[in-house]
Amino acid sequence: MSWQFSPLTYHYSEDPQHKPVVMVGLEREHADLSLDGAAFFTNSFGQPTVYVYPWGGVYKDIGGVDHLSLKWTAGLLYGYRGQYEDKVPFNHNGFSPAVIPAIAYEFSPGWSAQVNILGTAGLMFQLSKPFK
Repeated sequence: MSWQFSPLTYHYSEDPQHKPVVMVGLEREHADLSLDGAAFFTNSFGQPTVYVYPWGGVYKDIGGVDHLSLKWTAGLLYGYRGQYEDKVPFNHNGFSPAVIPAIAYEFSPGWSAQVNILGTAGLMFQLSKPFK
């Protein structure tokens, strides 16, 4: 199990309504390299949001580069409500499906830096550390 923290999200386009996004989460990597977890954050419009992903996977040592991984997660997002419902696809009453690809690098034993690709919206920069 690892904890996750993201203090920074970069948006591809500027919007005066954008607010800082801060994320905390938990992720579990299984022996078969599947992933599951949950992340809690304030979305780009200041709304409390949760992403629960029961599906995911990790591919390690990409291109022969030690500690470089590609990851993907899929699950359900809740939090984009009201006037912001159209900011994520297939949203219904604040619920929408989500698939998030990422690239990660373990820069120190147990510590990883990760970039999550948030569709056409932006990039989320994250740190992860396992705990027992």
